[in-house]
Amino acid sequence: MASRSDALPSSPAVVGVDACRSGWVAVILRGGVFAGAATAGGLSDLLAGMEDAAVVAVDMPLGLLERGNRRADQLAAEALGAHRSRVFPVPPRQVWEQPDYAAANACRRQLTGLGLPRQTWGLAAKLREANALRDGGGHRLHEVHPEVSFAQMRGGEPVAWSKKGWSGQAVRRRLLQEQGIVLPDDLGPAGRVPSDDVLDAAAAAWSAHRIALGTAVSLPTPPEKTDAGLDIAIWY
Repeated sequence: MASRSDALPSSPAVVGVDACRSGWVAVILRGGVFAGAATAGGLSDLLAGMEDAAVVAVDMPLGLLERGNRRADQLAAEALGAHRSRVFPVPPRQVWEQPDYAAANACRRQLTGLGLPRQTWGLAAKLREANALRDGGGHRLHEVHPEVSFAQMRGGEPVAWSKKGWSGQAVRRRLLQEQGIVLPDDLGPAGRVPSDDVLDAAAAAWSAHRIALGTAVSLPTPPEKTDAGLDIAIWY
């Protein structure tokens, strides 16, 4: 079950979600300002009780191609310029369907000629979980990339400092505050989640608010589509 630092308001909200070591962490906004935070081991558990949320923005690839590279990843990397390594090219669907790293690595080599970093394969369980939720009808889920969102908050200039360090976290927290998203010092149980994951969830929530307002931009525009007709795009 999800544990919340604040009760959800009854009026519509938006939610930003990031994966973390313990599962998932969410930042909830109402009217563009902080309204709560939550954490849970499973994404469905995290979103239980958030049925009133108009948009859920997730920092996780949503939508996989059968072959080739996603245009969303290429454009996001271009947007980050010198920091393009913060975006990884998402392998085709077949790679994620493999039972283990060795099989996935071999599959990607066969399909693309490239190996699969172990760090990328480490996302497999959560990527499958998020995609299964959206494929099953969770169409309020949208893919975001926090670094693209933070860059947009700076007028298109990426944050130079790593999100793992003091300077990088201070800059990102200030950017959120300038957008009206003030994260309290006490987040309750969500405060045990690493700070960079909380900041990413807050940036995702900022993008979710823009999506709800109809002012967000997608990479690409219009989005690519999966074989099932679902969007493949990074929103900010």
